Amino acid sequence: MKTVFMGTPDFAVATLKALYDNGYDVRAVFTQPDKPKGRGYKLAPPPVKVLAQEHGTAVYQPLSLKKDADEYLRVLKDIAPDVIVVAAYGKILPKEVLELPVYGCVNVHGSLLPKYRGAAPIQQAVLDDEKQTGITTMLMGEGLDTGDILLQESTEIGINETSAELFDRLADMGAGLLIKTLKALENGEVTPTPQDNEAATYAHMINKDMCELDFSLGARNVHKKICGLSDWPCAVTFLDGKRLKIYKSELVSENGSFGKAGEVVDEKKFEVACGEGCIRLVTIQAEGSKRMAAADYLRGRPVKAGTILG
Repeated sequence: MKTVFMGTPDFAVATLKALYDNGYDVRAVFTQPDKPKGRGYKLAPPPVKVLAQEHGTAVYQPLSLKKDADEYLRVLKDIAPDVIVVAAYGKILPKEVLELPVYGCVNVHGSLLPKYRGAAPIQQAVLDDEKQTGITTMLMGEGLDTGDILLQESTEIGINETSAELFDRLADMGAGLLIKTLKALENGEVTPTPQDNEAATYAHMINKDMCELDFSLGARNVHKKICGLSDWPCAVTFLDGKRLKIYKSELVSENGSFGKAGEVVDEKKFEVACGEGCIRLVTIQAEGSKRMAAADYLRGRPVKAGTILG
């Protein structure tokens, strides 16, 4: 099956690797342009590009498939792909591209559509304290994640599971489901199912304005925000007037009064009272320091009980 792959971040790498590992004829990879990264702001290639180059696959990095449609449509027509596989590409595909492959454009999406269409389905599911989520493969249409569903697979979300941890699990699930989907399409064993638009919800872009914690809320609410924003953009609070990033926490109790909102109530375990209930900080990063276990931080810089965060 002649295949073109379109994707950019780590989530897409597992899917592209699965195509290589299962013998699919990947003729070209489309990904976003290299971007400045790190302190030196040197241009860094997207993870998908790195994998594609390791396999000697031609890589294209258009700023826009719409503005440069003529150039890249010629490339795609020359390849004449049986299928275009898309995973977290981050760009809109024009109608001419959608209609080109024999089996259509198959998208690997990190939610159980029609729930959580949009840019951040994995993080939003955690932020919303969903009990389960999953992967959907679908035939892409002109709308945002509105195409017909091909296959779905669900998974439970752990109470202390972060978005980053769930992201990795779903990436592997998506890769496996994509291979099942392509085989089913080729054998005529799957019937596309239209989405129920009335049941659709959207997961909008996550941004840094969401990061600051409000400990006056319930412990579960605070905890799920920490989980949902990890590893990026990361929940933050303030300790002695300096920014404190919180990458991971655990829910100690959802109920009861443990102290004032934001009060450190256990200086050995870094437990913090919320409006109701209590959480334990597990992985943190103090301003000007590196990311570390909260226990290691406390050994070097003790935080007294009664200290108020925020």
